[in-house]
Amino acid sequence: MLREVAATRYVEPLRSGGSVPGVVEADDLGTYVVKFTGSAQGRKALVAEVIVGELARALGLRFPELVLVHFDPAIAEHEPHQEVRELHAASGGVNLGMDYLPGARDFTPEVAKSFRVDSLEAGRIVWLDALTANVDRTVHSSNLMVWPTLGIAPPHLWLIDHGAALVFHHRWDGTDPEKAYDFRHHALGHYAPDVRAADAELAPRVTEELLRGIVAEVPDAWLTAEAGLTTPDAVRKAYVGYLHARVRASSAWLPTDFPTREELAAEEALRVAKTQQGRPKWLQRVPDLHGKPAAEQDWSVHLG
Repeated sequence: MLREVAATRYVEPLRSGGSVPGVVEADDLGTYVVKFTGSAQGRKALVAEVIVGELARALGLRFPELVLVHFDPAIAEHEPHQEVRELHAASGGVNLGMDYLPGARDFTPEVAKSFRVDSLEAGRIVWLDALTANVDRTVHSSNLMVWPTLGIAPPHLWLIDHGAALVFHHRWDGTDPEKAYDFRHHALGHYAPDVRAADAELAPRVTEELLRGIVAEVPDAWLTAEAGLTTPDAVRKAYVGYLHARVRASSAWLPTDFPTREELAAEEALRVAKTQQGRPKWLQRVPDLHGKPAAEQDWSVHLG
């Protein structure tokens, strides 16, 4: 089961994502990035974080520890921004925390130029994303961190931010477990991911028993009742059934078409040129920031 901790100090918000998570210290002396139940993404985003994150861990991928964080908005009353205070006020109680990785940095296109990832590791990550319908790990928004970045230990890729995954749970009726998603612009696509080898290795490990154990980690309060799924156990059963059916149908959705780095660069150059042509002259000097993050994450700046 996920450990439970109590937040004792609110450090500051992280503004790199739309959910505005916060960095907090807890009574176990740990530091966590907390995603709040009152965020605009809703509690289903937290459900996806737990299910995909714990599945990643079970399959041997690097993912920071998740904990359930009891949060009292009073500890963040010094927060100067009203919209963030309102988020905290709507999030009293149990929220989701992810272990803070000190000094971790975003896996950006610039970092990717000099960072080596073998094709099987890339294949495992792409396979997990394809299984869980996580289309939010792209070249310009990788949701991957490089850590550690200090000391003699070699840096590795760590998966984060899976709130946009499991898109099927936003509409249970009519969801097809064989549906294939477009992963041409996956953050690891240019590493020639060996998705077929990953499928042969990982698919047999995603059993109903494993999935039942993972969805049991999700608090009842986050499992919203909806048409045909009136209890938390019914919702859990739906997640298990869908994901297990999807694993069995992996041959239908395995992504295999990945452009090279050069092909991606050519596509991007063509897109930028078309964008510039469609702009009035006075706007053509404005940089094109399409698909680029507002700011690179550097978690080390959030602890003073």
